[in-house]
Amino acid sequence: MNQAYKGTPFELTDRVVLISGATGLLGKEFALAVASAGAHLVLGDLKRDSLESLKREIASVYPHTKTWVRVLDVTDASSCRSIAELCETQFNRIDAVIHSAAIDPKFEQGSDTTRFSKFTEFPEELWQSSLDVNLTGAFLLAQATCKVMEQSGKGSIIFLGSNYGLVGPDQRIYKKAGQEHQTYKPAIYSVCKAGLLGLTKFLAAYYMNTAIRINLLTPSGVWNQHDDEFVKNYSSRTTLGRMSEKNEYRGAVIFLASDASSYMTGANLVIDGGWTAL
Repeated sequence: MNQAYKGTPFELTDRVVLISGATGLLGKEFALAVASAGAHLVLGDLKRDSLESLKREIASVYPHTKTWVRVLDVTDASSCRSIAELCETQFNRIDAVIHSAAIDPKFEQGSDTTRFSKFTEFPEELWQSSLDVNLTGAFLLAQATCKVMEQSGKGSIIFLGSNYGLVGPDQRIYKKAGQEHQTYKPAIYSVCKAGLLGLTKFLAAYYMNTAIRINLLTPSGVWNQHDDEFVKNYSSRTTLGRMSEKNEYRGAVIFLASDASSYMTGANLVIDGGWTAL
């Protein structure tokens, strides 16, 4: 454990944290973050090999962290129940859930953006698959994990939002010089992220008079091998003048998972470089 957290409200020593989408760009950062504060981990993702690799990495950096991995399909209720039951079997509780599993239309170098067409031409199957993962998946995982949390009457659930759940996408930043047909950030992404804010507020109200807390963490564009043109376009829309780095959300997730945020529920912690300030 990072001794800097020892004895502070941010300490997560022996807390049990479940993370979905754990091998993703941010999911991995979240796992390393809470491990640094002393948490034990239950990691879920569709990619078994990547889970095992992440488990080894965590063990090399934080050898006292207990890490369990389980293939998790958040669109499958039985899969969500299985990983929640793993937490209950191994630790008899779930202290925090970080729901990072999501479908996110990517615009990094090499991404296939041909299907991100005009609104009137966006494929219905892509709409439905995003709903299944991003909204239904959050609902199913929350059902399964809240059932365990109800036994102790406490816990923290963290959903992952987006600045595009608060404001519409600025489609100008996705147009490339010389591009004949512009690609767009699809409507489904905004719909799902806005929906997670609604689910956050519903659950916070539902669990009133308990210590079960539900909050939304809202990041914005995280640099991940984007080309220079996109980086310039995106950065121009932020007051800090740049995209975020993946490790810049570590402190926020420790805060939300720990007692440091004990009086916070139904809230949206926005870390967007000032995007929504303009």
